[in-house]
Amino acid sequence: MIAHPPVEQMAWVVPDLTDACRAWHAALGIGPFLVSRNLPIADALHRGRPSATRFSTAVAQSGSVQIELIEQHDAEPSVYRDTVPAGATGFHHVAVVAADFDAECARQRSLGHAVASEGRVGDMRFAYFDATATIGHMIEVVEEKDGIRRFFNAVRRAADGWDQDPATLMRELG
Repeated sequence: MIAHPPVEQMAWVVPDLTDACRAWHAALGIGPFLVSRNLPIADALHRGRPSATRFSTAVAQSGSVQIELIEQHDAEPSVYRDTVPAGATGFHHVAVVAADFDAECARQRSLGHAVASEGRVGDMRFAYFDATATIGHMIEVVEEKDGIRRFFNAVRRAADGWDQDPATLMRELG
């Protein structure tokens, strides 16, 4: 039996991060959201072509699942616009963190899931696989690295210690 990495994150594309964070908190009490503006992606490709999509994310923890909200700032073709039109809110992907990134990417390709987008954040590689025909959404494979584990742990700790103060709902990261 093949060991599959567990789903660690569920993500939605939203038209406005601030409005979405407030709505998620009002509906489900989730927070605080750690916000990264205009994420720098190295070697970014969308459908095999160079990409410079501008986007920001807000990430929070709910139990064992991380919630990611993504706002695209431009009208460029992107992995986000592949499934969620501009101005809309929609479920986009689940993410797994793979100890063997290359093997998990090969496994996704063997299932017929094409690479929709890929790149690097620092030394961590990621790839989005288009699984919309088989499961209805994208799958993001993230390379297991110390940096991503530190970030995911920081998101968990922020949620564990949060006092539900709306004034601290969004924490900007540098």
